[in-house]
Amino acid sequence: HITDDQGWRIEIKKYPLLTEIGSQRKETVIGRNSGEYDGKPYGGFYTQEQAKEIVAYAAERYITVIPEIDLPGHMQAALAAYPHLGCTGGPYDVWTIWGVSDNVLCAGNDSVLTFIDDVLAEIMDIFPSEYIHIGGDECPKVKWQACPKCQARIKALGIKSDAKHSKEEYLQSFIINHGEKFLNAHGRQMIGWDETLEGGLAPNATVMSWRGEGGGIEAAKQHHDVIMTPNTYLYFDYYQTKDTENEPLGIGGYLPLERVYGYEPMPRSLTPEEQKYIIGVQANHWTEYIPTLSHLQYMALPRWAALCEVQWSSPEEKNYQDFLSRLPQLIKLYQAEGYNYAKHVFDVTADFRANAQTGVVEVSMKTIDNAPIHYTLDGTEPTAASPVADSVLAIKENCTFRAVAVRPEGNSRILSEEIAFSKSTCKPIVANQPVNKQYEFKGGSTLVDGLKGNGNYKTGRWIAFYRNDMDVTIDLQEPTEISSVAFTTCVEKGDWVFDVRGITVEVSDDNKTFTKVFSEEYPAMKETDRNGLYEHKQTFEPVKARYVHILAPSEHSIPAWHGGKGNPGFLFVDEIVID
Repeated sequence: HITDDQGWRIEIKKYPLLTEIGSQRKETVIGRNSGEYDGKPYGGFYTQEQAKEIVAYAAERYITVIPEIDLPGHMQAALAAYPHLGCTGGPYDVWTIWGVSDNVLCAGNDSVLTFIDDVLAEIMDIFPSEYIHIGGDECPKVKWQACPKCQARIKALGIKSDAKHSKEEYLQSFIINHGEKFLNAHGRQMIGWDETLEGGLAPNATVMSWRGEGGGIEAAKQHHDVIMTPNTYLYFDYYQTKDTENEPLGIGGYLPLERVYGYEPMPRSLTPEEQKYIIGVQANHWTEYIPTLSHLQYMALPRWAALCEVQWSSPEEKNYQDFLSRLPQLIKLYQAEGYNYAKHVFDVTADFRANAQTGVVEVSMKTIDNAPIHYTLDGTEPTAASPVADSVLAIKENCTFRAVAVRPEGNSRILSEEIAFSKSTCKPIVANQPVNKQYEFKGGSTLVDGLKGNGNYKTGRWIAFYRNDMDVTIDLQEPTEISSVAFTTCVEKGDWVFDVRGITVEVSDDNKTFTKVFSEEYPAMKETDRNGLYEHKQTFEPVKARYVHILAPSEHSIPAWHGGKGNPGFLFVDEIVID
């Protein structure tokens, strides 16, 4: 992936400013778009000769290097060098923040088509691979909507919006088709991300399905080759543990080894004939937050080992426990080579479940090699002298739970969890509107399990509502005096994850007739509102009730300032605390 908004990284001799200007940014944002910058110029690129050296080195080892020139989006660095290629004519700067810029190639400008052909011609000269990747992902259409040239092109092509796609999405298809025709004419094949399905897929394209598996399934049904690379299973820039505070800074997400191994790239919804179009899998290592080779190894190993068996094994032959039993042998090779591999697989893994029948949090623990697990409940550091967890633990009051696996060669990292009880903890809970399937995890019980999520909404501590509201009823099991309801939301606006638009609390003795004790509406989020955790606590006059109904509407229409304007937003919620 050698081009992006934040830098153009390959020499193109016909367009020298791509590297002279486009490969240099004046500074880089600190952390995840914190608004603070490091003040240090950053730059660099591969000369064509250097790139050819890499291609030859890889070829000697039976590896093909496939380049990606991502278009028509992710092009702000190119626009900084050649502003006439954009809709507004600039001026543009190489982007200093992470994410997706609205400044894209102008689809109504004939010089853009020439630019695409010229760049791809030089790329094909450097990279002899059959496949050339031309991106097609994350291309905001806002500039096209306002651009007279783009609208004139839409009119000239006779493009119309319909129920499936906007006219601007069909316009992107025109650009992608142009690129594919040029590649095909030179005996090459195009790869594009799954957004290339929007507006109609180029005739011979191979699709990389990254936004889940849906794009890959659709492409296979259309008899296009597919490489499965869903972010939910194969984005190896995601965290490997829920304990993100003790990890190097990452983009987010949660993708432990077991989840990678559990991926089955051949969707059951496809017929055997359609399944033939799934030609492989790919793990992605996006490196905004991976600055060194050592860090890259840490993110790759041993998750690569799990991916190998996903790719090479039929589903009935896969067995995670068997894989784990063989893994120590492979890790000896990592150690011999001096690789910086991740050791999470040797940590204690714990499953916390709210048992609504007994009113306790049940903790089940295991290790890869059945090493003894020692624990404490008072926050002190567990040692070999601490009690051994030889069965399911039942926690029924506030505690700081800590556990460690003890081995002759050294102890694992300590697993630590705060478990906090309120009047709603481990009580029966019913979701009156469906939880989003992709982020359902353990369902409604996640909201009353005594555990709080951190700023990473993909850890399983949060559940999501999408096109639905958080609408739950909790059974306190006996009339109970209460005067407050609290919960937390996790906001990540760039991922279409927004805060609640209001809160209503109602109580009942019979689960039929409810009395409202609190209600409040909230405005839509502004662009300047921070991401992160939002605590919502509602207090009211003390009232005695058995059932508590909580309704918190999600964002049904994302505001106009956002790239996803008009679409529904996700709502991620955790622990409901009733006192």
